[in-house]
Amino acid sequence: MELKDIDLSDSRNFVDGVPHHWFAYLRRECPVQWHLDPNGQAEGFWSVTRHEDCVNVNRDYEHFSSARAATLFTDMDPENLASLQLMMLNMDPPMHTRYRRLVSKGFTPRMIRDLGEKVVTATDQIIDGVCETGSADFVEQISAELPLQVIADLMGVPQSDRHLVFDWSNHMIGSEDPEFQVSPESSTQASMELYAYADQLCEKKRLDPHEDLFSVLTQAEIEGDSLSQLELDLFFLLLAVAGNETTRNLISGAMAAFFDNPDQWDRLLADRSLLPSAIEEMLRFVTPVMHFRRQATMDWAIGDQKISEGDKVVFWHTSANRDESVFGETADKFDIGRTPNNHIAFGGGGPHFCLGANLARMEIKVMFERLLDRVPDIRQSGEVQHLQSNFINGVKHLPVAFTPSAPVTP
Repeated sequence: MELKDIDLSDSRNFVDGVPHHWFAYLRRECPVQWHLDPNGQAEGFWSVTRHEDCVNVNRDYEHFSSARAATLFTDMDPENLASLQLMMLNMDPPMHTRYRRLVSKGFTPRMIRDLGEKVVTATDQIIDGVCETGSADFVEQISAELPLQVIADLMGVPQSDRHLVFDWSNHMIGSEDPEFQVSPESSTQASMELYAYADQLCEKKRLDPHEDLFSVLTQAEIEGDSLSQLELDLFFLLLAVAGNETTRNLISGAMAAFFDNPDQWDRLLADRSLLPSAIEEMLRFVTPVMHFRRQATMDWAIGDQKISEGDKVVFWHTSANRDESVFGETADKFDIGRTPNNHIAFGGGGPHFCLGANLARMEIKVMFERLLDRVPDIRQSGEVQHLQSNFINGVKHLPVAFTPSAPVTP
């Protein structure tokens, strides 16, 4: 293998799964690599693959900005960039600090705790929907449903509308996948429809507020500062994707990992006390968000590599979470008892640490508790199909089979 053989910019190279052998080579031979970007407006980008460097770039907002060119791999035109810079993900402090203070008023630990009972009930109802047949598409019928129902409840979206959010997020995140990309404009169309829906939802919440997140956010104010409608729309989009796509793909990817490592499923069946460490290992091993992008604000360095002001920098969580210098010789092994486990699936700390980390962990915990209880003999019954994306480590379809059983909810 040579560096010229590696192309991380082409999403087609991720259809068969994450090319972990490429990342291992880069960590060893060229951990901060200048990578040509043939499809972008930029000449190329720095590809950062070691754990320590990824953590440093993520935390160092003074030298590596989320706001200058946003955090997505694709280079944006000025008009679209200006809109995206109003999304929390694409801000630097102090703007990010101001925005996070406002949205945190509706994202409290109490609100997350109050969702706990609903998560258990929803999970049982989801499994009830397939338990009598003894088979399912794990993604479409099980893993996709739980985060979709939870995020709908959190945001105040009627459950009858939740599949609209599912379809919009699929078309935005799966914009390069032939299954979801029905036309070159479908990703843009999906985002516009989502914004229009958010506008209508917020107006309803202003007139008739409840206990949900967007009822709180439409009223949220700190020292006279409040969120504009565009900021609310963009936060709705962020939650629709981050609260839906990531958890769905984590649960799906983790189930596939258990199928590839059945000894670990048996181990968890025999010892439920391993579930907390198993959840962290699922997050590390799957890493649903594979990278984020930053822009250098001045001449600086990553390790020994000099970086120039304005350079595009892409740091790969999916590589950092397999770094042998942190996770040892078993970095590529799925080990549910791994400890310590310093993964960066939620960002590795700093101002951009995932706001929904505790909610995601709760959903993962409940889902696997109920799967272990109710379908302990679950097994793969067909080919796993991966999303065509170099951003989200996604599973589109995962056929499963299990012993039929009776529903448990009325």
